[in-house]
Amino acid sequence: MKRICVNCGSSPGFDPVYMEVAEKLGSVLAKRNIELVYGGADVGLMGKVADTVLQSDGNVIGIIPKSFAHKVSHQGLTELHVVNSMHERKMMMFEKSDGFIALPGGFGTIEEVTELLTWSQLGLSCKPCGIINVNGYFDSLLSFFNGAVNEGFMKQEHRDMLLEDVSPEGILDKLYNYKYPTIEKWVGVKTRT
Repeated sequence: MKRICVNCGSSPGFDPVYMEVAEKLGSVLAKRNIELVYGGADVGLMGKVADTVLQSDGNVIGIIPKSFAHKVSHQGLTELHVVNSMHERKMMMFEKSDGFIALPGGFGTIEEVTELLTWSQLGLSCKPCGIINVNGYFDSLLSFFNGAVNEGFMKQEHRDMLLEDVSPEGILDKLYNYKYPTIEKWVGVKTRT
């Protein structure tokens, strides 16, 4: 893996541990010579990951929509792409990345993670996707996914596509060792011939 996309909040969160883990992730990416692809902002967890990679002489590719580039775009990146829409941003982030990691964040972070998982479930992508579950931040989301399996709306193999760890090193190791499941998406539907 040469490039990892990190999805995370443009806010720092209330607990300092979120920024600490963002900094640790940036440091680990740089030490492993992995380029960072991310949303291009200089604020919150996003800015912390990018700043740390840059301070460690790593490469950072930011991709940000022009609708708010003038407000929060990071001006010190290796590359900054200003695009027309969120859809274009997500597609470019996907195309430039070998895998994905999410740190805590809000609607945008959750939407990005679930879209990646949907693409994988449908066979449109085989790139690994993981979360760093800082302070149990993602526990309720994971509980929801487990409930979807228990209620017959998702297969366990697809639930397991979302890799989890509490540390940057751990999640990167899991991304490296990821094996894409080759199983039909639909639960309880007979295959048509």
